[in-house]
Amino acid sequence: MAEMALNPLDEFRRVNVQGTLNLARQAAKSGVYRFVFISSVGVNGAATLKKPFTEEDQAQPHSLYAQSKYEAELGLKALATETGMEVVIIRPPLVYGPGAPGNFGSLMRWLQRGIPLPLGAIHNQRSLVALDNLIDLIVTCIDHPGAANQTFLVSDGEDVSTTELLRRMGRAMNCPARLVPVPAGFLKTAAALLGKRDMAQRLCGSLQVDIRKTREMLGWRPPLTLDQGLKKAGEGFRP
Repeated sequence: MAEMALNPLDEFRRVNVQGTLNLARQAAKSGVYRFVFISSVGVNGAATLKKPFTEEDQAQPHSLYAQSKYEAELGLKALATETGMEVVIIRPPLVYGPGAPGNFGSLMRWLQRGIPLPLGAIHNQRSLVALDNLIDLIVTCIDHPGAANQTFLVSDGEDVSTTELLRRMGRAMNCPARLVPVPAGFLKTAAALLGKRDMAQRLCGSLQVDIRKTREMLGWRPPLTLDQGLKKAGEGFRP
């Protein structure tokens, strides 16, 4: 998020596209029958409005990182056709767990310190996935017959607003959230003036994923509920 490369897209392509396809080609040459690729929900887009994202939606990468992930997906599909190696693509939303970085880790630190947060009136809906749940899906996709050459979305199966997430994070950490009910519109305007528009979108905007295909095609269910995932993240958190 604090990109320092002179040409970020070139750097993302070097790692996410060229690196991935190089590994996949070697895997195919070595006789690997299935390649599981962790992509990003950012391939679908930055936000949802009227309905959650699905695997069938047209790709709308919202960042250079997401663009490189999408290009890797396309390259892997072409390689699968060329070599016969099966490819499985998983697009997770925000992944959280013990020691989580980014906004999630920052929110946990602020809650632990008892800092009042102006996030008590956010009525968005966000999907997220506990690390254990994502790993469980990856393991499922390794050899499930229905996973071959498919793309899957993943989440904890419960969407929450930022306000509700903070309350439940606080309960999981035994430090109740101190939330001030500031209107989301005011927060977005203030963030834009401070050059933090992207942060405001992540905190105030909605991003939901529909995991019906994952459930029905694979018979998969998230092993952990959202509250169980938050409790595990809280127990392993270090400020």
